[in-house]
Amino acid sequence: MINLFNTHIETLSVHRVGNKSRNEAIFLSEQPYNLNDEIAPLLKEYFFKPFREKEENYFQFAHEVDLDYHDMYNLVTEMFTNPSDAHEISKKITKHLFDQSNHPHIKNGEVYVTYLTNLSIDNNTVDAVGIFKSEIKTDFLQFEEKSSNLDIVLQQGINLNKLDKGCIVFNYKKEEGYKILTIDSNRYDARYWLEHFLSVDAFQDENFVTKKYLKFCQDFAKDVVLPAEDKKEEVMFMNRSVNYFAKNDEFEETAFLNEVIDNPDLIPEFKNYKVEKAPKYSIEDVTTFPIANSAVTDARKKIKNVINLDTNIQIKMDFVNPESAEKFVEKGWDEEKQMYYYLVYFNKEQKS
Repeated sequence: MINLFNTHIETLSVHRVGNKSRNEAIFLSEQPYNLNDEIAPLLKEYFFKPFREKEENYFQFAHEVDLDYHDMYNLVTEMFTNPSDAHEISKKITKHLFDQSNHPHIKNGEVYVTYLTNLSIDNNTVDAVGIFKSEIKTDFLQFEEKSSNLDIVLQQGINLNKLDKGCIVFNYKKEEGYKILTIDSNRYDARYWLEHFLSVDAFQDENFVTKKYLKFCQDFAKDVVLPAEDKKEEVMFMNRSVNYFAKNDEFEETAFLNEVIDNPDLIPEFKNYKVEKAPKYSIEDVTTFPIANSAVTDARKKIKNVINLDTNIQIKMDFVNPESAEKFVEKGWDEEKQMYYYLVYFNKEQKS
């Protein structure tokens, strides 16, 4: 979990990068930008708002040989070591970004490199390096008084409600390649920011593994449990899976399977599915891991617990009390109508 509420922008350097394939230039400011009390809160909201609204999927700098050969890892480490040199290092970071800007689709734009203090991540207060880029210009109108009339002037500028690209590198977990949050609002050059400029992989902590394992379970429910059983059992399998994660601090696969799979025939199906699909979720060798509660909460919000029937009726299952569906909902076949039915038992209707 992160908290950016009390974050302070210690230094801000503003540069501009063009597209090398179109022979556009790079512009490096000689001095850092002198922030004032009027613009500082606007920039903080512009920089940080996307990260508050976005699910926290962390990344880390990665290199196939060693992080000592990773350009951005070394530049960020240099800035953390010598914050007083932040502006000169920001020029190196911007040059590195410019060197990756050689695809025709990449747009020119302003680059903001910041040294940040007083951020909170995983209950630790740390510094961070923020790198942000604005690309898309917005038309807006200005008005000037000329004699007895107002004159309309069309200008272009940056929309402070939408950051195009950005990353926050926390001075945390340095040995693993730092913990990094990144956003990219424009998908026309997806590899440019993540792969070419930052060169990152997913940060495989307990939050990552918990999310991936639950997503794997969700796909198993759809691909295997639903065809083998029915929609109710698909929903109930995910219900039991989420509840296992919610009530345990540690995941243990054998205990998990014994608790969540009612039909013993599906246990070997689960293991075979994992062998086939695990690389997609990066859980090939995962059988035990600490459970991240925040990831379970996020997953519970996304998992559907509704059975939609072709007669325009919905049955909503309760994820908090799964035993109710087990005891009081039955599925059957009506020979006369030649239709399936659900039989639901209850004592009285609840007031909404």
